[in-house]
Amino acid sequence: MQLIIGVVVLMGAILGGFIMAGGQIAVLMQISEFIVIGGAGIGSMIVSHGVGVIGEVLKEIMGLLKPDLYTKVAYKELLKMMYQLFNLSRREGLLALEGHVERPAESEIFQKYPTFANNPHAVHFLCDTLKVILTGTVSPMDLSDMMDSDLEASHKEEMDIPTLMQGVGDAMPGFGIVAAVLGVVITMGSIGGSPAEIGHHVAAALVGTFLGVLMAYGVFGPLSTAMKGRVEGEHAYMNAIKNALISFGRGEAPMTCCEFARRNIEPLIRPGFSEMEEFVKEKAA
Repeated sequence: MQLIIGVVVLMGAILGGFIMAGGQIAVLMQISEFIVIGGAGIGSMIVSHGVGVIGEVLKEIMGLLKPDLYTKVAYKELLKMMYQLFNLSRREGLLALEGHVERPAESEIFQKYPTFANNPHAVHFLCDTLKVILTGTVSPMDLSDMMDSDLEASHKEEMDIPTLMQGVGDAMPGFGIVAAVLGVVITMGSIGGSPAEIGHHVAAALVGTFLGVLMAYGVFGPLSTAMKGRVEGEHAYMNAIKNALISFGRGEAPMTCCEFARRNIEPLIRPGFSEMEEFVKEKAA
């Protein structure tokens, strides 16, 4: 919804102002300029990342149409789930977790919390780390380094598309200049023609510059920022899990483990300690 509203406001303001100033929308419909700039942008993506990247870009853009996964509700479910899991280990021993981490799809605890259970990355990260803890052969410091390496590799991969979008956005004004220069070349070839014909070619060349700047700062730049925001949201969620697991690996109490996770949550959606204590214990009971 945020993406749709933003596009409507952006295009409405630009085209509305153009029309109010006496402009005609048909003048901006220069298909050749769209082909030059759009084709150059797509081509640069393929050169740097291969043909398959186009599908990944479209997938990421469509993902922006979906609601943000990492809301206060998602974090509350995460804290509840981890408290219940850690509390089970404290009551019945580490081996009580084995069934949950080996077969997460069958875990009664995980399935109670759909925002976590439907997040494969989070489920695998939690379960794989708990398997390491269950072996009892890794120190908390080594466990932290191991999780940091995992999260760093994942974060780098997830930032590929946002970084690519930012790079193409930075190149768009240049592609706009290329389109404008080609338009000028065509204009120079029409010098002997009528003023109307020359004016048409000049307008088409200027539309190329306009499109390049618009795509850079009105489309690719904002899309890249929005994608980075989603990636950072997931990274914060995974870090909350990591901090709780480090605390659990040190043998600390379930509530202390959850507090380490809570402190990693963005302040705007972070529950207070008393609030967390109340809802996790209520669910566990």
